[in-house]
Amino acid sequence: MRIAVTGSIATDHLMVFPGRFADQLIAGRLDHVSLSFLVDSLDVRHGGVAANIAHGLGQLGLAPVLIGAVGADFEPYRVLLKEQGVDTESVRVSPDLHTARFVCTTDADQNQVATFYAGAMAEARHIGLAPVLARTGGFDLLLVSPNDPEAMLRHTRECQELGIPFAADPSQQLARLTRDQVRALVDGSRMLFTNEYESALLQERSGWTREQILGRTGLWITTLGAAGSRVQQAGRAPVEVPAARARAAVDPTGVGDAYRAGFLAALARGRDPRDAARLGSVTAVLALESVGTQEHRLLPAELAARLTEAYGPAAAEILDGRAEVRP
Repeated sequence: MRIAVTGSIATDHLMVFPGRFADQLIAGRLDHVSLSFLVDSLDVRHGGVAANIAHGLGQLGLAPVLIGAVGADFEPYRVLLKEQGVDTESVRVSPDLHTARFVCTTDADQNQVATFYAGAMAEARHIGLAPVLARTGGFDLLLVSPNDPEAMLRHTRECQELGIPFAADPSQQLARLTRDQVRALVDGSRMLFTNEYESALLQERSGWTREQILGRTGLWITTLGAAGSRVQQAGRAPVEVPAARARAAVDPTGVGDAYRAGFLAALARGRDPRDAARLGSVTAVLALESVGTQEHRLLPAELAARLTEAYGPAAAEILDGRAEVRP
C-alpha cells in the first residue's frame, strides 16, 4: 500500500516553562493578556505535520510520498527524511520564503502555547497531484493534513477528480476554515482524524451532527489523550482502544502525528481498525517519551514489546505483513 502525505513541513522551536500557564492568568482580565515566560530549555527540531507522519511511516517501512512546500533551507532536512525512506521528490522549494516555523512553549501540566509561521507553506497551493501521480505511478491513499488552506482544498478536490482515496486531517486548521470548506474536506473521505476537542469543533464548524459526519466518511478516528482513541463507522458500535502506557510524558508535540503514522501503517498491513489504533497508540507514546517530533525510534523489538505490554502477546502480530519494518 503506497501512501502519500500532504501538509506542513516545518522547523520546530520547542521550549519548556517550569510553571503553570493557568497560574499566570487573572480572572476578569483575559481580554487584555500580555505575558512573557522565562523558559528553561530550547530545542530546535525538524517537524511539520506531514513530515512527522511521513517520517513515522518511513520508519515503519512504507516508503511514503511527501508533498508540501519548503524554503531553500530544506536540503539538510531532506537528507534526513530520505534516510528514513521518505520520497521527497514532490516537495516544492520556494526561492523566496523560509521553511515554516513552529514555536511552542509547554508548561508543567503539558499545556502548550504555540505560534506557527507559514512561510513557504503558502506555496503548497501551487502543487498539483497529477504530476506526482505520473512520477510515482500512483498511490493507494493520500492524507490531507494541516497545510495552507487553499492547498488542502485543492488536494482534496483533485483526489475526488482523479479517483484517489483520501483521508481528511484538518486538525489545527479547523479554526480558520469556513463551513463550506470544512464540509469539502470531509465529504467523501476514506478516513477522518481528529482529537476530542477537534471532533466537537468539527461538528460546530460543519453544521453537521456526528451521525451526518459518519455518513460522509468511512472511518472517524478520534484520539482521546491518556484515555486512548475511538474509531467509529456508520451503523456500527464505536471501537474504544485504551492508550498504551507511557514511561514518562516528556513532550506532547507531534504525538498525534505519530499516532497517525502507526494507524496508517497497520492498515497498510491489512489489519483492522482496532489493531491500527493499538499500533497508533504505541507509536504515540514513544513520541511522547522523546523531545522533538522525530527523535523517537520505531524499532521492531521495542514496538513488539510495547504492544505486548499494552494489549497482550497476540498484539505483536500487528507488525506482521508485507511491509518490512525499517531497523
